[in-house]
Amino acid sequence: MSHSQLIDSAFAEGDKKASEQKPMKEGEKAPAGKEMITLGGGCFWCTEAVVKRLEGVEKVVSGYMGGYVDNPTYEQVCRSNTGHIEVIQVTFDPKKITLDEILDVFWQAHDPTSLDRQGGDAGRQYRSVIFYYTPEQRNIIMQSKEKLAASGKYDKPIVTEVSEASKFWVAEDYHQNYYELNKDKNPYCRIVISPKLKKLGLE
Repeated sequence: MSHSQLIDSAFAEGDKKASEQKPMKEGEKAPAGKEMITLGGGCFWCTEAVVKRLEGVEKVVSGYMGGYVDNPTYEQVCRSNTGHIEVIQVTFDPKKITLDEILDVFWQAHDPTSLDRQGGDAGRQYRSVIFYYTPEQRNIIMQSKEKLAASGKYDKPIVTEVSEASKFWVAEDYHQNYYELNKDKNPYCRIVISPKLKKLGLE
């Protein structure tokens, strides 16, 4: 079962809440002494569940970046009406975990050679992307990407986009901490996310 197969029910839930829709929140800046990176590697339920388990990661927020519409909703993003990507905004302590270490897990947690698709989840909103906040971060990301490409692990090109961070919109409350709150209720969590966590030694 794919994330995409669950979208219709999410649309129904979202449509039911439409009259209650509040303006979406914009993301916050990283606190002093911390760093932030924003990652897109398919369904944000998956990437959130993986990255939040890393020691030194202090906060993971699911949301949307890279689009051209203010105040995007999940339903709009799923219908590819806004140009946004499902991403997670990661705040981490560089004294406890480096960006290189986060990227190493990110590469393992999805297929960076798959264009606009991760498993059964297809569409531009699922593309592989890293949004950086400083020139130093960009250099680290490009070196990491080049190292992966040269490793011989994949026989196809790495298609992960590397772009400067733009406005981040926090996803609806029911998307936050999704796996922890729904692993016993949503089959996607059991079939897709849980095996990924076990493969990475995170569950």
